[in-house]
Formats: sequence, structure tokens, C-alpha cells
Amino acid sequence: MKQFFFFIFISLSFGQKILIPMDQSQNDHLKAYGIAYFTLTQNTTIEWLLNYRGGSFLIDAHPSVQSECRVRGVTFEMINVNDLVSIYTEIDQNNMDIVLLEKKPKIAIYTPPNKQPWDDAVTMVLNYAEVEYETLWDEEVHVGKLDEYDWLHLHHEDFTGQYGKFYRSHRNAQWYRDQKQQFEAVATKLGFPSVHEQKKAMARKIKSYVGNGGFLFAMCSATDSYDIALSMENVDGAHSVFDGTSIDPNLQTSLDYSKTFAFSGFKLLPDPMIYEFSDIDFPPSNNPVTQGAEADYFSLFEFSAKYDPVPTMLTQNHVTIVKGFMGQTTGFHKDKIKNHIVIMGEDPASDQVKYLHGNFGKGTFTFYGGHDPEDYQHFVGDPPTDLSLHRNSPGYRLILNNILFPAARKKERKT
Repeated sequence: MKQFFFFIFISLSFGQKILIPMDQSQNDHLKAYGIAYFTLTQNTTIEWLLNYRGGSFLIDAHPSVQSECRVRGVTFEMINVNDLVSIYTEIDQNNMDIVLLEKKPKIAIYTPPNKQPWDDAVTMVLNYAEVEYETLWDEEVHVGKLDEYDWLHLHHEDFTGQYGKFYRSHRNAQWYRDQKQQFEAVATKLGFPSVHEQKKAMARKIKSYVGNGGFLFAMCSATDSYDIALSMENVDGAHSVFDGTSIDPNLQTSLDYSKTFAFSGFKLLPDPMIYEFSDIDFPPSNNPVTQGAEADYFSLFEFSAKYDPVPTMLTQNHVTIVKGFMGQTTGFHKDKIKNHIVIMGEDPASDQVKYLHGNFGKGTFTFYGGHDPEDYQHFVGDPPTDLSLHRNSPGYRLILNNILFPAARKKERKT
């Protein structure tokens, strides 16, 4: 214990601290992550206090950080020596721990160039939180640009080459025709016979990126369609209306689940008139909504901060119950998830898993079901979500936990 208190006073020798609380006292949780990111751009480390007041941030009290907090409306508290002793003691004695955030993560969004920012929750929240990112798409992935980034988010992409399975509802819409033409032009330019084959190749390149140490995050249809693409690597799984060739008659039995990240044992739904990729999704998109927003919630698991820091980081929040939200892929059937995957959020009243995490090679992947945490049932053409009205959104916080993950190193505990 003497060593523990000695560490506290050594910490104080570097100057006064500020605490950015992430409990209910925080005025703007989302912009607080932007402050953390800004601090890292100043070559200043952050102590992320896992499970302490909702996952608060402890930072050296630089004037520039304090000024940014005031400008962005982020609540912060000045911390003196007695406060610091109390904080560290509470962390040491409870299911809490400290992770050091040491470097600014370089963030990439995989997204088509003609997509609007409000089409994607991650893009919207990064803009709102004032976190820097770059965009790339198939041509950049094809030539190996992924290696330049620490963290990659997959826009609501369809990696099966079926154009999001909007064929029944939107095949005559101009935006659908334009997208199909754009995708086909890129596939041809890159030397592939179809968008179906080209997208599967992109999925394999992204898999290699993760295996070499990349951090992957995906939401909605970019989760299951990605794994489906990996499973049918050498099989034609796209209907002729999409690629001009027939589906392999042995499609289902030819799937290789050993190649996927998270899912196994799923059955495909290749009918172009069905707005669904497979039976991974729960509830399925082709069935009417029965539950309703008022009754739709999922629970976050509590992990051991000292022994399971990764899922603890990814589930930091000021609440443990988060309201649900739909998407083309709303959630994941638990019986389709591989045994080694860490389930971080689920609906305890059903078979739905909402939030999961896993490792592949030197890297990791996190899948989050649903389209927009503050737009329960998002439709094509809906207006963008105004995040200034949802600045304390628990659902959006889960996204922002992920962007700080690549910057983290667990702090040595000296007790």
C-alpha cells in the first residue's frame, strides 16, 4: 500500500489534474470523447478510469484542455491531492482500473464517395464529437492503404455484392441505379468480373488488415454481410439480377464458416425479393416490427476491469440498460455466434445479441447491430439525426469507446 500512495504523489508531481466525469453529471458525453481525442493530439496522455463514474478521464490540467472543455460544453472538475488519493484508492478497492491512452489513433471510414454523412451513425458522431477521420473505399483498400490506419469502420456496406438487397423496393429509384453503375465501374476498373467477386475480395483484404493488427468496427449490414462474404469466398452467392450469373446450386453446403470472424451455422436468403441476407439477423428485417421502441432495450454486461480490460473499455457507459434501435441488421441470433466471441450487450428477454467483440490474429473486431442509436426505425431518405439533442446518448457512447481502444495500454498497478 505504501507503494500505491507513493505512485499517487509521483503522479501529482507532474501538475494539477482535471477530471472529465462520464456519469450523469456530464453535460455532453459525446463531445467529452472529442476532448480525449484532442488531448491525445497534444501529445498528452490520459488516464481512462474504467468503471469510475461511468468511465471518466483524468488529464493534466493544461490550459488548452480546459479551454476546449469550456468551448465544447464538456463538464470537468479540478482535482487536488486529496481528491486524487480518494480516486485512486476507490479504483484500487473496487471493480475499476486505469488504462493509459497514449497516442492519437488514426481513423478511417470505409465508405462510398457519394454517401451522405448522415447515412452512417459513426460518421455523424465523429463529426459531432470533433474527432478527425479520413475516408477510403475499394480503390484505396485494393492498393493496401489500410495499413496506414489504426482503426477502420465499415460503413453500412453490403459485402455480398447484392446492393444492400434493395432490389424489391428501390431497383427503379435513380439513386439505386446510380449506385449500381458506380459499383460496377469500380469492379471493372479493379479487374473483377462482377461486384459480387470484387466485394468478397475487399472482405478478404480487410480480414488481412485485422490479422496484421488492425482494429475493425462495423454496424448494421456491414456485420453479417461481411462474414457472409468471407464464408462464400469461392462460391457464387449472388442472384443473376445482381451479377448476371446463376447462384451456385450447392451454395448453402459450400459455405466455409471457418473463414468468418463471428458467425457460424447460418443459412443464406439469396432471394432478391427478400430484404435480408441470412438468418443471423434478429429480428429479421423481412418480418414486421412487433416490439416497438418503448419496449426495446438491451443490457450491457459487467466485466472485471482488472482482468478483462478490453470488454470493460468497450462497454463504458453511464447506464447499463440501453434503448434498442433497428437496422437492416438489427441484432444477431445468439445461436449463430461462435463460442469464443465475447458478448457485450444482449436483450435478456430474447435471443438477440446487440454488441460483440472478438480477436483475429494480432487485431480485433467489434460488431454492433442496428443503424442509428437515436433513430429507432431509420428509412432511406430520412433526415439526419441532430446529435446536439442526444449529447448524452448511451448508444452512441458505445461507438466512441471503440475509437479510443487503439490508444489504450493497461496501466501497471502498484499496490
